[in-house]
Amino acid sequence: MNLFRPARAVLAATLLLTAAVPALAQRGYANGPVEISVIDRDRGFELPQYGHRAQAWVPGTPGHRYSVQLTNRSPERVLVVLSVDGVNAISGRTADPDQGGYVLEPWQSTEVTGWRKSMRDVAQFYFSDMRESYATRTGRPYNVGVIGIAVFDEARRMPPPRVYEGYGDRERSMSQAQDAQAAPSSAPEMAGSRAQSIGTGHGYREYAPVSRTGFVRASRHPVQVTELRYDDERALAARGIGPRGRYGRGRDEPRAFPGGFVPDPRW
Repeated sequence: MNLFRPARAVLAATLLLTAAVPALAQRGYANGPVEISVIDRDRGFELPQYGHRAQAWVPGTPGHRYSVQLTNRSPERVLVVLSVDGVNAISGRTADPDQGGYVLEPWQSTEVTGWRKSMRDVAQFYFSDMRESYATRTGRPYNVGVIGIAVFDEARRMPPPRVYEGYGDRERSMSQAQDAQAAPSSAPEMAGSRAQSIGTGHGYREYAPVSRTGFVRASRHPVQVTELRYDDERALAARGIGPRGRYGRGRDEPRAFPGGFVPDPRW
């Protein structure tokens, strides 16, 4: 077996929650077996999702840690490839559906709390300033502001592959070396038309163990691709995204219909 084939050498997410979260079809605009939501870890609650122009948006608070909650609503195992700001959350490579991901057992729910650094720990996700995001700092700022998953059904069960000591570190080093060659020496400037306030930073390390399992994809094509876009809450409000009247309009923003009847002039 070729251990470097992402379809087989994948991580199996450990069960971080004691029970699966009940399925809610509206979360993550899911059209497949996996539900996706974002948890503000500093506040301790799930961030609301707002629909806007056929996209789902969540409001982030700069400096707050967050996690991506994944829930398998199906009776079969699935592979979930997780992309944050266009970067694979496991390998750190520019994300592609063909890469490795997390395997969820039937009805399993788990929280991914950061960029995977080893089989034992992650670097925490947190909402950072745009220029401090991990993607921008590694020369890939063009997809900052989106969290996505590609989900694959399983073709058949495989016996667990033999795990060689140090394999995870070696694989990660190779991936980082490939990206280092591809990335420019300094991060490029953002396009002027790109209005994004925050991204995802590379935070403190925390213990988050996983194990390795076998998985053969039923098809090269994912059965589900879901995206969640995010930005600072006030930036979303300025674009008209979010609950009506939460912040209202800015005092200096012109409006065509600012009031009711015609008032008397002040002079």
